[in-house]
Amino acid sequence: MRSDLLHFIDGEWVKSTGADSIEVLNPATEEVIGTISNGTKEDVDLAVKAARKAFPAFSQTTKEERIALLTRIADEYEKRKDDFVEMITQELGAPIVMSEKVHYNMGLAHFRQVAKELETFEFTEKRGPTLIRKEAIGVSGLITPWNFPTNQTSTKLASAFAAGSTVVLKPSELTPYAALILTEVFEAAGVPKGVFNLVNGSGETVGDAISSHPDIDFVSFTGSGAVGQKISENAAKTIKRVALELGGKSPLIVLDDYDMKKAAKIAAGNVFANSGQVCTAATRTLVSKAKHDEFIEALKGVLPRFSVGNPRDEKTFYGPLVAEKQYNRVQDYIQKGLDEGAELIAGGTGKPEGLETGYYVKPTVFTNVKNDMTIAQEEIFGPVMSIITYDTLEEAIEIANDTIYGLAGYVVGEDEETVQKVASSIRAGRISINNPPSDFSAPFGGYKQSGVGREWGEYGIEEYLEIKAVVGVS
Repeated sequence: MRSDLLHFIDGEWVKSTGADSIEVLNPATEEVIGTISNGTKEDVDLAVKAARKAFPAFSQTTKEERIALLTRIADEYEKRKDDFVEMITQELGAPIVMSEKVHYNMGLAHFRQVAKELETFEFTEKRGPTLIRKEAIGVSGLITPWNFPTNQTSTKLASAFAAGSTVVLKPSELTPYAALILTEVFEAAGVPKGVFNLVNGSGETVGDAISSHPDIDFVSFTGSGAVGQKISENAAKTIKRVALELGGKSPLIVLDDYDMKKAAKIAAGNVFANSGQVCTAATRTLVSKAKHDEFIEALKGVLPRFSVGNPRDEKTFYGPLVAEKQYNRVQDYIQKGLDEGAELIAGGTGKPEGLETGYYVKPTVFTNVKNDMTIAQEEIFGPVMSIITYDTLEEAIEIANDTIYGLAGYVVGEDEETVQKVASSIRAGRISINNPPSDFSAPFGGYKQSGVGREWGEYGIEEYLEIKAVVGVS
């Protein structure tokens, strides 16, 4: 069992000012795999002080120096591939194949992409007698989630470093070990002292201390809406800027001219991936009444491909949920679906047969779901699909937008004009047409209560910059 009771502050591994620790579990076995320090407000103070001290020099580094730094980080990251893959499988319960192909690769992609964006990124612009400058915002507090331990952490860190901002990171206490490996990557890559600081611990203590700290200039948070609201309230006290990537209840609109077998496969993949623990998950599948029965039959045919099981088995599509609390939450939602009259066509409450140990949930599909049902309106964050029918395309768009969220949307169809009409009509930050590959240069973020701000590519860099006008330049 691991014991990692040190924080990383000012280029050194240091003891916490407190004595409390947090156990980290493997959700597939329910066994403790290690302990981390439960950091304190005083630990955050020390980290912020180090970041503040390092900021003047780091913010003045050249674009070329920061490109070189990001490139070294990516190179060192690649050397630790096996460690990342193994640890994500242990602490998150992600299948070993997904740990490599999704989690590891997404983390690497952000460092490579941001280095590429920097090559053409302009920090100054001359407009007549005025010089517009984009300058590093200052010390940034980063609070990252458990569901993507490398992706969400890497996109924030890469963008901050590219902008010249120093950081204090609090990874999730449920999946902290990927961030500890990343810290070792930064050491090997020669990230200057104080530029990167890590304080482990709970959101209630460390997260709260970061979002309310007077010497932190910007907070970037990914997580739940309730916590995002609390962070905004804390940040408002010192008028600091906040970027929030919060929840989602994303629609997938299936058009009648699309192959229903392909649609079923895309829909299931976008619900069950990462055990449904994805903020952009297409958890509301909208199918016309005319195509409903055909879609259901197609879905029943593809469901066996999306198997739940041991993360060590390369044939497993998704593993357990991250923790018992999350398991109980999802069970409650499945029961609410039943209680409110939705028709269960696959899965249901309880654990899958043969998986009594571990926080496993059956791949669950409801049909005849009304959009005002709890399972259609609230983010479940588990492998639960809600199928909603529509009569007209206008009704489908209305249903798609009838949510407090607006993080993502999906549409599958053959007619280009109709597909584009749907894509432009969905009120969400990222729309995917016919299951395209990911684009790490495209902005990522949401409308409405799905958040504030954008990440990924050049848009992520912009989050860590302030704009200055120098008037009267000759």
